[in-house]
Amino acid sequence: MAEAVPVRCPACLRENGYTVPVFPCACGSPVAPPLDLAAEPLPLTRRTWSETWVAVRCGACGREGEWPHPEVGCASCGTVVRIPVHPLTAEPGAGSPGHPTPRPRPAPAPPAPDASGPGPGQGRSQGRGAAVGGAGAGAGPGHASSPAARRPAFRPLTIRTARDAVTTAALYLRWLGFQDVRQPDGRPVPSAAVDLRAPGLVAQVDPTTAPAGLRAVECVWLNGLTSCATSVYFALAGYTDEARIRADDLGIPLFVMDLTGMPQPVNDPADELLGTGA
Repeated sequence: MAEAVPVRCPACLRENGYTVPVFPCACGSPVAPPLDLAAEPLPLTRRTWSETWVAVRCGACGREGEWPHPEVGCASCGTVVRIPVHPLTAEPGAGSPGHPTPRPRPAPAPPAPDASGPGPGQGRSQGRGAAVGGAGAGAGPGHASSPAARRPAFRPLTIRTARDAVTTAALYLRWLGFQDVRQPDGRPVPSAAVDLRAPGLVAQVDPTTAPAGLRAVECVWLNGLTSCATSVYFALAGYTDEARIRADDLGIPLFVMDLTGMPQPVNDPADELLGTGA
């Protein structure tokens, strides 16, 4: 697994650890976006489809594929920043006799597992702060019996659609220990957020490109209070300052998801849930 690199938040200047995601090329070789750490990361205020993906060339076969642009959520202020990537350059000898230029070809997306199916297997989740690792990161002598240490590593699902975001959240909740995670039956309430329910759990997933606000956090808290259940919120574009403050007051775990499908905790209740599980 690649080492975490420090990324400074342009809003609060805090350094956050970021581990470069590795994707499978169609030839089977690992592919990772080449980060440009000399350039300043930019705060993500809105998402566009063209800027969401970045072209990466496989070093083994030369195939070019479109993969999610690296992003990281600040553990201090909640700002989501986009990390610059080195642009593609012509390969040495490309286009010359004996070195034909590879034809760009997007790699196939991984199959989307059923949100109600078995829990995830391999992979590693990314935590808050400068020390980024799996759920069992930092589990050394004296911590081997903790739930996070016993939990298998989380395998993310690349997010390409809103449905992928909901599926990823459901898989992550199952990985945390919640059983029978699914969307509730009946006619859905008109809302951008999608409900997920399980015994003792009320969760909402916001797959939109706008930060989740105060009202969204209070709504999921009221739903959990009514059901005597734990309330959890997932957002693709982060949270407003008011939403983060209110979630801390109410003890609502907040997670932000990047397009690699790796949920990250953004407040203390989320850290606690990640460490203890369901």
